[in-house]
Amino acid sequence: MSSSVSVTSEPLAALRWIDVILVVAIAPFVLLTGVPALGYVVGAGAWIATRLLATLVERRAAAPDNPKTVAGLMLFTGLGRAWLLGLSILVVGLAGSRKDGLTAAIVVAAAFTLYLALGIAMGPKRRKSS
Repeated sequence: MSSSVSVTSEPLAALRWIDVILVVAIAPFVLLTGVPALGYVVGAGAWIATRLLATLVERRAAAPDNPKTVAGLMLFTGLGRAWLLGLSILVVGLAGSRKDGLTAAIVVAAAFTLYLALGIAMGPKRRKSS
């Protein structure tokens, strides 16, 4: 039997991804209001990419028995995400306009706030014992 947890094994699994779902779902409405498209696309793309990358690293960190490896992977993930998001906001602000950078920063801040609030409310993920 596989040790990976399927998406449907947790009753509220979709709720853990609500930040990504909302970033994608509200994109057409936000862009129709005249928000800088480049900033929104870069902010949303950076958030989704780092969120997926973090999930892959978290799954990898769940496998080893060495606590140092787990701590290193989780530290790398947290700091790496912050750097990638910050750099993407900086680059879009410099390559596009300041409004693009501001839009990207707002998208990332809103998605992070939702991610953090739900993470606190739902508690840690429960792993199945093998």
